[in-house]
Amino acid sequence: MAAAVVGTVALPAVAADHSPRAHRSTVHISGVAAHSGRGDHSNRALNKEWVAVTNDSRRAVSLDGWTLSDKDGHTYTFHHYRLDGRSTVRVHTGMGRDTGEDLYQDRRKSVWDHNDRATLRNDHGRFVDDASWGRRHG
Repeated sequence: MAAAVVGTVALPAVAADHSPRAHRSTVHISGVAAHSGRGDHSNRALNKEWVAVTNDSRRAVSLDGWTLSDKDGHTYTFHHYRLDGRSTVRVHTGMGRDTGEDLYQDRRKSVWDHNDRATLRNDHGRFVDDASWGRRHG
């Protein structure tokens, strides 16, 4: 139980790592649950590893072609996904059936380490948001 708490990054900690920006996108990374660091790479453990993306606007946003990547270059591309207004989707590392609230990368190995950075880019490859966690942010 303690590992799950340590592996989850709450919004205030994530928000504190953002550099000042003139314009804040309505779509942003709103939370992270990183790998616990234990040797468990079962699908169940991989699906406890996720990045949450939130749309704060009232209107739905097409995330088709948007990417979510880590500092090592592992990249997930959103396909035919529309994030409703005032909604959040969790992108899990393991395998599963996609729903409106949960998407799955269908990977067999951990992506989000205990010391990592998630970067969200739009369908033109432009930076939208990022979040860092762990001992050294960078």
